[in-house]
Amino acid sequence: MAKPIYFYGIHAIDALLEHRPLDGLSLFVQQGRESDSHVRAIMAQAADNGISIQPTQKDKLTQLCGSPQHQGVVLNARPLGFADEGLLDIIIGREQCLLLVLDQITDAHNFGACLRTAVAMGVDAVVCPKHHAASLTPTVAKVSVGAAEMMPIISVTNLARTLSQIKNAGVFVFGTALNAEAKPIHEADLTGKTAMIMGSEGEGMRRLTTESCDELVYIPMSGNEHGNLQSLNVSVATGMALYEVNRQRTLAAGQA
Repeated sequence: MAKPIYFYGIHAIDALLEHRPLDGLSLFVQQGRESDSHVRAIMAQAADNGISIQPTQKDKLTQLCGSPQHQGVVLNARPLGFADEGLLDIIIGREQCLLLVLDQITDAHNFGACLRTAVAMGVDAVVCPKHHAASLTPTVAKVSVGAAEMMPIISVTNLARTLSQIKNAGVFVFGTALNAEAKPIHEADLTGKTAMIMGSEGEGMRRLTTESCDELVYIPMSGNEHGNLQSLNVSVATGMALYEVNRQRTLAAGQA
């Protein structure tokens, strides 16, 4: 069994206690923060699930979770696991399924921010490779503001093979890239079963991933007085790409 670790932050702990309360072991609460309504709600959730509550000094909380951004609560709990790969077969069988594929996103803050956006934009599942990807750490949970607990995150051994599998199920695979073959994202039809691939900021998508795409798209930018930016932070780009998917789908539904 995986060794318990320390989760931190109000939203991350609240989501963990809501979605998998049996994995919580001990809640550490900063002394003096017990009157905070959010902290009180978490303490009530913990008590309802038989989780011990321990008043703790602020510095000790920072030491436990390795971050001063704990917001007065730290939960010792079993780590979050990736969803079963077999779940992907069910999801890609749905009408208008939407997948976010993260290729080589290794930074925990970017990974967490992408998960937060994915939940907000109605993504059905996030797919990432077992290697060249961030792990589901407490930092990812904190940055995702609890989204990591709400979204199926599927880690696959061979991403190119998985992309072939979802294409066979009728999912159209879009890759984001800055090259001559890519078209502006708003010119692509994103209303059907869709997978959107985001690559790393430095290297973008790997060659086999790019070759697996049905179509390449890019986010047009107007630039500014300092010149046209050629790339965006990957979590920002993810939000813009998924927003365009939602915009098109909302428009299509209104016209139906």
